[in-house]
Amino acid sequence: KTLKLLTNGSTPSLFFKDGKKRIDYILVYKKSSLQVEKRSTFERNLREEGLMLEREQSITNSDIMFVKIHCPWDTLCKYAERMNIRMPFRYSKVFCPSFSHHISINLRNWLPKNPMQLDKEALPDLEETDCYTAPFSRARMHHFTITNKDTFFNNSTRSRIVHHVLQRTKYEDGKTKMGINKLLNNGTYEASFPPHEGSYQSRHPIKTHGAKNHRHLLYKRWACWGMWYKYQPLDLIRRYFGEKIGLYFAWLGWYTGMLIPAAFVGLFVFLYGVFTMHSSQVSKEICQATEILMCPMCERSCMLQKLNESCIYAKVTHLFDNGGTVFFAIFMAIWATVFLEFWKRRRAVLTYDWDLIDWEEEEENVRPQFERKYAQVERVNPITGKPEPYQPFMDKLLRLMISILGIFLMISLVLTTVFAVVVYRLVAMEHFASFKWYFVKKYWQFATSGTGVCINFVIIMFLNVVYEKVAYFLTNLEQPRTELEWENSYALKMFLFQFVNLNIAHTHAVILAKCHPSGCLIDLCLQMSVIMVLKQTWNNFMELGYPLFHNWWTQHKIKRNEQVMKLPQWEKDWNLQPMNLHGLIDEYLEMVLQFGFVTIFVAAFPLAPLLALMNNIIEIRLDAYKFVTQWRRPLPARATNIGIWYGILEGIGVLAVITNAFVIAITSDYIPRFVYAFRYGPCKGQGYSQERCLKGYVNSSLSVFDLSELGPGHSGYCRYRDYRAPPWSSNPYELTLQFWHVLAARLAFIIVFEHLVFGIKSFIAYLIPDMPKDLSDRVRREKYLVQEMMYDAELEHLQKQRKCHGKQYHQEWP
Repeated sequence: KTLKLLTNGSTPSLFFKDGKKRIDYILVYKKSSLQVEKRSTFERNLREEGLMLEREQSITNSDIMFVKIHCPWDTLCKYAERMNIRMPFRYSKVFCPSFSHHISINLRNWLPKNPMQLDKEALPDLEETDCYTAPFSRARMHHFTITNKDTFFNNSTRSRIVHHVLQRTKYEDGKTKMGINKLLNNGTYEASFPPHEGSYQSRHPIKTHGAKNHRHLLYKRWACWGMWYKYQPLDLIRRYFGEKIGLYFAWLGWYTGMLIPAAFVGLFVFLYGVFTMHSSQVSKEICQATEILMCPMCERSCMLQKLNESCIYAKVTHLFDNGGTVFFAIFMAIWATVFLEFWKRRRAVLTYDWDLIDWEEEEENVRPQFERKYAQVERVNPITGKPEPYQPFMDKLLRLMISILGIFLMISLVLTTVFAVVVYRLVAMEHFASFKWYFVKKYWQFATSGTGVCINFVIIMFLNVVYEKVAYFLTNLEQPRTELEWENSYALKMFLFQFVNLNIAHTHAVILAKCHPSGCLIDLCLQMSVIMVLKQTWNNFMELGYPLFHNWWTQHKIKRNEQVMKLPQWEKDWNLQPMNLHGLIDEYLEMVLQFGFVTIFVAAFPLAPLLALMNNIIEIRLDAYKFVTQWRRPLPARATNIGIWYGILEGIGVLAVITNAFVIAITSDYIPRFVYAFRYGPCKGQGYSQERCLKGYVNSSLSVFDLSELGPGHSGYCRYRDYRAPPWSSNPYELTLQFWHVLAARLAFIIVFEHLVFGIKSFIAYLIPDMPKDLSDRVRREKYLVQEMMYDAELEHLQKQRKCHGKQYHQEWP
């Protein structure tokens, strides 16, 4: 029933005035535009290419004109053949499943139904999954399953074909005067987009009346908040938005699913810290140290403080710096490798299901900006064999060097802001320590760290806006040849800028900050948690808030002008927000930066995977709602992978191993405690077995300072965190042997940890093949069977022709 409604329930505003020709694409222009001649030439050439055009004035704005484009059957066939589009073959698939495949199916039938799976009754069988596909050919049209010419090419394929024509149609005489992108840049047209398939809402329930169209189905089965725990309908997303967007949501869903075990283990490590917080020997000694006076951490306002006054600080530190920290860091390094390796397998399955195995990306057109800049220098393209603008090597090298210099200047700006925040913390420490409010004065360390983190967050968000402008300028300065080169260059710069901006700020918590006797990890943990929560909340608000407000304001203006009449679909789409200028770059960038948060400093904040999981569950539905309801329908583009982002994710995985090794060795107190237990504690020479081996650790980690050295009026002793000789020794304040033992253990741990984890990661990557074996066998068998079936179909066709003409035929290839 649902499939029938999807086929027959089309909205009248999706057709020409005759109600028969389906609208495949929309062009928008202003009547006041001066580019009349270019537009007229372009539209005349479109008609010569076989497209049908129809103009219609806007209901809400008399200056706006819409050009509706329809691609007839013959034109669709001609360009489908040129573009090598794979279409369903007429023979059904014959696949012999393996014994293990049978076992898995039987086992699945016995198990209870997975609540995360979408009901089969809720989604129609959208794809011709029971048929092989082959590149379309007009000469062999009889081989393909053409039951209805209107539905043989789906809407996304029709839009892609029309866009292909728009990109290659001339608007003036000349070799390079062609393409809709150039006409959009020079103001000839205001916009171009494929129309949505009608409204995403219906007065009737979808369960009883079915879906009106694919957009309505996506809204109800994907974008609604009630679907937050369900798997995504990837085939429907791919059919409506194209393979490129489908792969993004497939990757996002895979990443979110893989966060579940990481979040579970991180929560377990945190709960372990909660349950052992009161039994921790280090926390006990700090809380019971009523006679130990700590040296002031600032020069003027800070006073001597009893060590037991920071009891809460020590207990909170134990939540994140406990015995599970090293285990979780190793687990997350391995998790990152498993995630990427299994994503490659998942991508292979999707490219097979979506007929992308043999798809090769088309040769891209040269960017108009590149063409304009280097129109005087030409060379023959080795792929197309046609002359095109050429950028000399020295010019390219000079621009690249200037761009690299700009990148380093912006990174130095980040370092400057980090230094400014460190200076602020040193100054604020004095003021908070002498604050008139008792609560602030008592917990001046939390106040200093908290305000420093908030200021750092504001700086990060401000610099992100600056970096976007700078990255855009530097990328245009490089003059990339194609849009793909431009996207990759821009994406890499945005990642470098924002990654350094986010993560370099944590270094002062790791290296430059003055640490509490219970360790430095709590400062890093506070910094990460605040920035991660605030940034994700802000991003989600801005992603949905701005399009919602813009679209609401547009509708409000229409109602205010008393033009409440029903708008056609193309005008509704025109009033929506266009997709981001940079496509999916912003979407990927947000998630890749989050992946860095989850893996790089995870030893300091084991709850990061849990927060990322909760954010991504919301992120998927926010993005779905935005794509379905708030944005114009983007061009259904094709892609076989996530592009440059996979290499960036692999780089983050390698960096995460190194960073966590340094966090555990230098920032955490794991190594000093380990050295004390084995070399200096009560269990010396017996092996570390329990908390009693750390008895006396706090006293061992604190050195003594003679206050009389500060001048008259000072007497007594105070303690500070270091391994130095006491003032009464023969060599006062010199580094002790314990310091060198700890330093050697830290360096040894970094080397062993990195080699061990890298070895495990490499071994896992070697064990997991990029493509499942059964899928590899299916791909090879399919290629073989397609050749056989093409042979048989051609033979059958020729035999029928001979029989019709009364000629004798034989069972052999003619």
